[in-house]
Amino acid sequence: MNTLSRALVAVAATGTVVFAGAAVAAAAYPERPVRMIVGFPPGGAADILGRIAAQQLGDRIGQQVVVDNRGGAGGLIATEIAVKANPDGYTLLFSSIPHVINPHLYKKVSYDALKDFVPVVQFVAVPLMMASGNSFPAKTVAELIAYSKANPGKVNYGSGGSGSSSHLAMELFKSMTGTRMEHIPYKGVGPLVTDMLGGQIALTISSAVPLSPQVKAGKLRGLAVTSPRRSAAFPELPAIAETVKGYEVINWFGIFVPAGTPSVAVSRVNTALNEALRSPELVKTLNARGADAVGGSAEGFARVVRADFAKWGRVVKDSGAKVD
Repeated sequence: MNTLSRALVAVAATGTVVFAGAAVAAAAYPERPVRMIVGFPPGGAADILGRIAAQQLGDRIGQQVVVDNRGGAGGLIATEIAVKANPDGYTLLFSSIPHVINPHLYKKVSYDALKDFVPVVQFVAVPLMMASGNSFPAKTVAELIAYSKANPGKVNYGSGGSGSSSHLAMELFKSMTGTRMEHIPYKGVGPLVTDMLGGQIALTISSAVPLSPQVKAGKLRGLAVTSPRRSAAFPELPAIAETVKGYEVINWFGIFVPAGTPSVAVSRVNTALNEALRSPELVKTLNARGADAVGGSAEGFARVVRADFAKWGRVVKDSGAKVD
């Protein structure tokens, strides 16, 4: 064998070792703690659900999953941090529907929601809740529509802020029912709930997480949920779709990774959380938080993300909602 031949054999052998080593490294994922970025501050629905997901994931992959809260701008700050992370599987983004709303809402964002991230798994679906003060005359969705049409522009509704999911959910409802109601934006759902309890604002469609304790205590009236069917978390409430055919708003929460992340990491995280979501104890815990367990394939979650990106782009445009 001549010198050139020996060199080629050596290179080939070295290449085999390199590729074999990479395969072993991939199969060993994860070899160190994993960071999960959550785009909202501690104490809110995203933080609570994100910490549940992190604990369940860590228990099954054998590594600690550290929650990193990066609140601000409706999740935009966290998303812009995550998109710049090394796509090695050690940075996860726990995000929700603002992931697909923000690119339509803000004039400039530094990422492409569909191209720069890979959806890994939808953890839960959290329907919003339509609720009112107990003195509000309409007690059902049908009565609300009739009352609003009889009093155009005289019904005020509150939201967690301009461009928030609660704002856009009501704008979608208005467009599908031909009703006119005036929007009162708040700096978060917490102050909104306080004013509803005090009788300053009559109506909202907002996260069920802060509303449900008040509804269960009889301090507010639950009218309906925004899921296409009744929610396991609130079986006593009808879906708005029972009255307004085709109406659906789901505030999903799920895990994304930066584009380019190895498929073995995507698969491992997806498999681990699907296993967790088959636990009756976890399902019960999530229902108590107002969330329905989902799971499923990465491809299935990607279809949800693409559909909602298009849907909320239309709603933002039609409503004229903007955030500078």
